[in-house]
Amino acid sequence: MIVSGDDALATRLAGELHDVYRERVTLVVPSGGGTGGGRAGRRRGAALLGRISAAMGRPDAEPPAGITELAAEDSNEETLRQAGAERATALALVHDDDETNIRAALAARRLNPGLRLVIRSYNRKLGQHLTEVLDQAAAVGLGARAPAASTTVLSDADTAAPALAATAVADTRKVVQADGLLLQAVERTPPRDGEIADPGLCTLALLSSTASDPAGEEGSDRSGTQGPRLLPDDAAVAAATGRGTVVLQTVTHTGPPLSPRRLSRRGAPLSEVFSRRLRRAAGVGAAAVLALAATAVLTTGDDPVHAVYLVLLDLFSVNDPAVGEPTTRQILQLVAGLVGLALLPVLVAGALEALGAFRGASAPRRPPRGLSGHVVLLGLGKIGSRVLVRLRELGIPIVCVEEDPEARGIPLARSLGVPVVLGDVTQEGVLESAKVHRAHALLALTSVDTTNLEAALYARSVEPGLRVALRIYDDDFATAVYRSLRAAHPGAVTRSRSVTTLAAPAFASAMMGRQILGAIPVERKVLLFVVVDVADVAPRFAGRTVAESSRPGAWRVLALDTTAPADRRPAVAAARAEADRSRPADLLWNVHPGYVLRGEDRVVLATTRRGLAELLGRRPDSGA
Repeated sequence: MIVSGDDALATRLAGELHDVYRERVTLVVPSGGGTGGGRAGRRRGAALLGRISAAMGRPDAEPPAGITELAAEDSNEETLRQAGAERATALALVHDDDETNIRAALAARRLNPGLRLVIRSYNRKLGQHLTEVLDQAAAVGLGARAPAASTTVLSDADTAAPALAATAVADTRKVVQADGLLLQAVERTPPRDGEIADPGLCTLALLSSTASDPAGEEGSDRSGTQGPRLLPDDAAVAAATGRGTVVLQTVTHTGPPLSPRRLSRRGAPLSEVFSRRLRRAAGVGAAAVLALAATAVLTTGDDPVHAVYLVLLDLFSVNDPAVGEPTTRQILQLVAGLVGLALLPVLVAGALEALGAFRGASAPRRPPRGLSGHVVLLGLGKIGSRVLVRLRELGIPIVCVEEDPEARGIPLARSLGVPVVLGDVTQEGVLESAKVHRAHALLALTSVDTTNLEAALYARSVEPGLRVALRIYDDDFATAVYRSLRAAHPGAVTRSRSVTTLAAPAFASAMMGRQILGAIPVERKVLLFVVVDVADVAPRFAGRTVAESSRPGAWRVLALDTTAPADRRPAVAAARAEADRSRPADLLWNVHPGYVLRGEDRVVLATTRRGLAELLGRRPDSGA
C-alpha cells in the first residue's frame, strides 16, 4: 500500500492500514518545494512519522516496522516509481490540493493500470468524472482483466459525517455504513437477574472476563484470564453468563419526533400564504359581487354573466359612469364603488401578508416555541451540511447556528425546513436562541477549533449535563480538550472528534477494496465488515445454509443483498441517492439460518482478519 499526503490524514491512514489490516505501507512525505525547503520538508516528514509512532504507542519518532518512508518534493511519476507503484496493490492520494492528487492519479494509472486508486477530492462532480476516466483507462490497459471499479474518490466531509451524526444519537464512533443504514457496535454489561438483554441484530463478541470498564479496554490476555471471543455461536453466547457482549444494532433516534409542520421545497404552505384573514376578505368580496350581480339581474333583467362583469368593473372603479341609464343601474354602480373602496385596503393588506409569508419561506426558520430534545448543530459548512443531511435521515429535530448568511448549508437547511439562528456562537444570546438549555446534544462543527471549544464551554455553563461533541482538527488538541472537559464535567458525555481520525478508516477500507465496509475494534482485536459474492467463495458458501456457512471465530453471515445482480451498486457502503431513499433497503438483515445460499447471491459478513485472509486466499497473519 502507498500513501501520499502532506497532512494528518496521511499519517492516520498509514497507521490504520498497518495497525488494523496488517499491510505493508510506503508513506510518501514532502521533502521540499511547496513545503518550504528541503530541511523544513524533512522536519515535516519526521513529524508525520512521529505522529504515526505516537498513535501506535511508540515513544520514538522512527517509523514502525511495516511502514517505509519516502521523502520526495512532488508526487510525480518518478516518485511513484520509487515508491513501487508498478507492483503495489493500492495507492491513496490524500494531499490537500485536488490538482496534485489528480496529476498523481493520472501518472499512477499509466504506470500500473490495475492499481487500486483512492483519491481525496473536495469537488463531488469532478470526482465522479475522474472516477469514470480512470476506470476507463484501467479497462483499456488491462482489457478483460480490468476490475469492475478500481477508482474511489472520497471527501473528508462525506466519510466523517456518519460518525459525527452517530455521536449525537448513540454516543459512539464504532459505526459502519451499509445501504444507507448506520450500524453501531454497542458494548453491553452482563444482564442482572430478571433482566432480558437486547440481542440487537447479532452478538459480535464476548468481552474479556476481566474487563471491568464499559469499553472493555482493561481486558487482559495474561494466563489465567479469558480474552475477548469474536463471532461466537449462539450456544457460546448462552453459556457465557457474566461476560459483557458487543452487539450489532442500527443507529436510530428514540427522542421526540420531527414537527409535522415543515416548509416545502418550493416555498411556504398555502395555509400560510393565504391566511385566514385573507380568505375571509376574499369571501366577503365574492359575496358582495354575487349579491350586487343578483340585484342587477332582478332589477334590470341583464344576463348573469354580463351583470357580474359590470359589477366587477364598478367595484374596481374602471367602468364608465352610468349617465343616461336607469336609476336602478346608477344606484347599483354607486353601491359597487363604495363596496370596492371598503374592500381595497383589506385586499391590499392581505396581499402584503401573503407576500411576507412567501418571502419568509426563503428565509431560515426560527426555532419554534417549546422545542426540546433536539440537536444544536453549529456550523453549516462542508462538514456541517453533510451531518445535517444524516441527522435528518435519522428523523432527529435540529436547530442550526451559522454566522455567515451565505454559507453553503443555508439553502439546504431552508429546503429541509430546519430552523436556523444566524449569529456568532461566541456572542451572548445566540445559543440561547437555539434553545441549547433544552437540547439533547450540541455538535460544534465550525472550521475554527477555538470557536468550537468556546461554544462548548459556554453551552456547558448553561446546561452542565449537555452531551457535547466537538470537531477538532488536530488530534493532540482533540485529546487534550476531551480530557479537560471530562475532568470538569465527569457526569456529562463529552466527545472531541478529529475529522482526519474519522475519515482515515473509510480511506483505508477503500484501499482494501470496495468489499470492505469498515472495521470495529473489540479490545485488542478487530472485526471487519465485508461484502462477498457467493460465487467468489463458492466452496464455503454455495449450496449451504446461512448457519452452515458461518464459522464461529472466523466469519458470520449478517445480511443478504436482495437486489438483482444486474442492478447492484458497486459500493454498498455508499449513501443512497436522494431519489432512492424512499424505496426499501436492499440488504436483508437477520437472514433465516435455513436459507440456502446460491452462486448469484451477495452477502455481508462480519469477519476477523484471519478469516478474511482465508476467504480471499491470502496468507493469514498471526493476529486475529
